[in-house]
Amino acid sequence: MDPLFWPSEANRFRRFTPESLAAIEERIANKKKEQVKVKEKTKETKEQGVEEDKLTPQLDLKICKTLPSLYGDIPAELVGEPLEDFDPYYSDHKTFMVLNKRRTIFRFSATPALFIFGPFNPVRKKAIKILIHS
Repeated sequence: MDPLFWPSEANRFRRFTPESLAAIEERIANKKKEQVKVKEKTKETKEQGVEEDKLTPQLDLKICKTLPSLYGDIPAELVGEPLEDFDPYYSDHKTFMVLNKRRTIFRFSATPALFIFGPFNPVRKKAIKILIHS
């Protein structure tokens, strides 16, 4: 099978780490800079008819759906753990996903819950594990 069409299992499942969150924040900042540049160009040229192709969430990676077998088996140590999101739509959103033993997709915000518990707080991790437990 062609590796371009089938995602590699080794690099598909990655833990959500502080470095992952920093990379997301950097992508958000770059996107905002690009939007400012585009707005400045449209003001100069006064062309309103130009539209960008906008990404949409993938239908097979929706919340509460089962992860397709295309993505491979989940390593046992990553079940119930925060993972980087597979969906390109969420590459510039502060979110992470968690998979349970039944391969059900749960998506959570990486912003602090109750303005106290960040995504790496042990209390929040326990709450997520309880929430996704079948």
